[in-house]
Amino acid sequence: MKVSIIGGGGLVGSCTGFALQCGGVAREIAILDVSAELAAGHALDLLHGGPSTADQRVTSGSYEHVPTSDVVCITAGLRRQPNESRLDLINRNTDLFVQILDQVKSAGLKPSAKVVVVSNPVDILTYVAAKRLGLPENQVLGLGTQLDTIRFCSLIADHLAAPPTQTKALILGEHGDSMVPIWSTATIGGMPLEKYPGWNGNTANQIFTRTKGSGAEVISKKGGAGFAVGIAIRDVIESILLGSDRILPVSTVQDGCYGIRDVALSVPTQVGACGAGERLEIDLWPKEMQGLRNSASALRPTLEAVLKRIGM
Repeated sequence: MKVSIIGGGGLVGSCTGFALQCGGVAREIAILDVSAELAAGHALDLLHGGPSTADQRVTSGSYEHVPTSDVVCITAGLRRQPNESRLDLINRNTDLFVQILDQVKSAGLKPSAKVVVVSNPVDILTYVAAKRLGLPENQVLGLGTQLDTIRFCSLIADHLAAPPTQTKALILGEHGDSMVPIWSTATIGGMPLEKYPGWNGNTANQIFTRTKGSGAEVISKKGGAGFAVGIAIRDVIESILLGSDRILPVSTVQDGCYGIRDVALSVPTQVGACGAGERLEIDLWPKEMQGLRNSASALRPTLEAVLKRIGM
């Protein structure tokens, strides 16, 4: 199975390549970037690590890799500034993203190919990709709140000195300001969070606030997020390549889940060989349900403006 990373020369794209290499699932990783030299450098660096990671082929180039790719991951985009919301990026990123989509479509995708959108604002651009590429919509997935979810879990675990891998909690909705923390199903080792030793519900808002600001916090400290983003992307791509049907909070065009339609955002979704499978309506507290619907409403005006701007 082959994965091509568009924007693979950047921080997010290169971290994605490294995460996929360490995962060892993809048979071939292709690094695509507007800078051929940078793409070739990252590919060579990954190649050098092969003997200690996995038996994979690592290549670089441009859109000539698209027709033979099983997954095309689009990470290319302009970086968000520390005080800039993800939705503020829309005017700067839309034109670039549409150009990439048109080049991908022109190069020719496999009928079974999956497209994973990472570029921000991811929910808006996932919707644009789903409508523009001509693939079945289940084959176009946005990273959505998978990154926010693992950040959320990491901060809960850190606060309680609990095992991160046994900490389960979700962020749903927009990958942005209107994201919704799902406390109702949060557990550690299968135990409800509220019953876990040391948990104090008074800190819940602090943990969520830090989760929501995690991207900006990392940007302010090191210039850009990469490692955790790459891991989150690997979660999605490996579930596709392995056909594992993991339930992940990825962004897809909604068609009725929780009463939400015709907007892309994250709900619990089976991710496997077909791409996005069934969207699952887990039980939510009323305020979580309302928050999710409010998130859809928050995205809609921007989505409509973008579609008008690009003539869709």
